This record gives sequence, structure tokens and C-alpha cells, in this order.
Amino acid sequence: MSLQEAFASALLAPDRACPDGLFSSNGADPASRFAVYRNNVHSSLINALATAYPVTAQLVGDKFFRAMAGLFVQTNPPGNPLISEYGSAFADFIQGFEPAASVPYLADVARLERLRVRAYHAADAQPLDPPTVVHALQNQESLGQLCLQLHPSLATLNSRYGVVAVWAAHQTEGAMATLNPWHAQGALVLRQGLGVKVFAIDSGSVAFIDSLKRGAALETAVTHALEASTEFDLHQCLNLLISHDAITHLHPEQKVSP
Repeated sequence: MSLQEAFASALLAPDRACPDGLFSSNGADPASRFAVYRNNVHSSLINALATAYPVTAQLVGDKFFRAMAGLFVQTNPPGNPLISEYGSAFADFIQGFEPAASVPYLADVARLERLRVRAYHAADAQPLDPPTVVHALQNQESLGQLCLQLHPSLATLNSRYGVVAVWAAHQTEGAMATLNPWHAQGALVLRQGLGVKVFAIDSGSVAFIDSLKRGAALETAVTHALEASTEFDLHQCLNLLISHDAITHLHPEQKVSP
């Protein structure tokens, strides 16, 4: 193992000794200097998780969250120099973290918060203005073969729990009293301008939007939506996308040659 590999390995393991070969230019004890540096790295990564997952932290309390995040840090070193990217696997970690099992919706709340971070940092794209989209939809001869390209920030989540209700309850003081997290709920996350927005949607809308993101034409996307939920409302879902600048391009379905 190289010195660099030994340094990186020991950096995330609190019980590991200072790697051999380190020295201090001012004569200070290398082990003490390394311990301070390791503590700073751990604290910075835990703080980054706390910033990215504020509602997740509120649900379990700061002490529990920081202990859980500390264990995550030890087994999940950063794989990207962008600190905003750190913690993409945190929700999966929470899912398998037994002490958090008493809050079964915690992992999905973390997934929703990760989508919000990604939406905030997603690429910019110029949306079509609502009148243009409405006019195109009303005057398209083969409406079923039309493809809608969606904004890069847009993402969905299907959950067995009321994740949007849980998240929203932590945005308004006093809302916790009326919270019911025990019903399935879908989520739509997107950035409109500089603001990231979260909407509760049904499973049919999740299937519809996911189909559009994969490049499916309207007819196919509607079929997938109705398979997921017979109560899917196409007009309501399209109105949500149009009114929040989620559509960037309209184009006919591309036929693939055999």
C-alpha cells in the first residue's frame, strides 16, 4: 500500500493509527497533527450531510443524525471533489441502518432531499413559455406521437409513505400536528428559476413523467400512467408541468428503423 493509500484509509478510520512516513515541518508530533486533520475532515463531511438533509436530521434529532452520519462517513469516502455531490448513497445507508428502523419513512425523506440538492445544481435549460406549449398541444395533428423534453432538474420519487407531507410539515411551524405519513405518495421535484419546488403527485403521474424522461411519446406515456393508476388525470399533470416551466422542447416521436 502506498503512503497516499495508507493516508486515505486511516483518514476515515478513527481507530486507525497515524500512517508511517508522515512528518511535521515545525517539529510537532505527526500523530497529533493527523488526528486534528482527521477530525476536521470527519466534521466537514458530517456537516455537509446535515446541510443536504435538514429534514432527515430534524426527524431523528441532531445527536442521532450526527452519529449515523459519522458511521456513513467511515465507509463512504467522497468520490467527487464537489461537496454538493457527497452523500448520494446516504438514503440507501439509512434504509439498512437498524437503529433508524423506528422511523420507516426516514430513508425516503432522505431520497427526496437528495433530489432537491440535485435539482438545485442541475444544468440550466430554457423552458418553453406556457402559451407556446398550450398552442402546440392544441394544434398538433398526431398528439399521441408528440415527445415532451423535460427540464434537467426534474425528478420523481414513489414512496410507500407521505414523504412530501413529512417534508412540507417541516417547512411550516405547527404543521406537524396534522401530519399523516402513513399513506403512499409520489413526489415531483424541479427547479423553477432559482427555486427548487416539491409537489405531491399520484403514482400515475410518476409513471407518466418517468416515461417522458425516457423519451416516450405522449400516447405511450399515458398508457404507462394508466397502468400505474386508473385515476391518472392527464390534464392535471400536464398543467402542473406547463405552469412550472418544466417543458423545454416539443418534437415528434423518432421512429427507429428495423
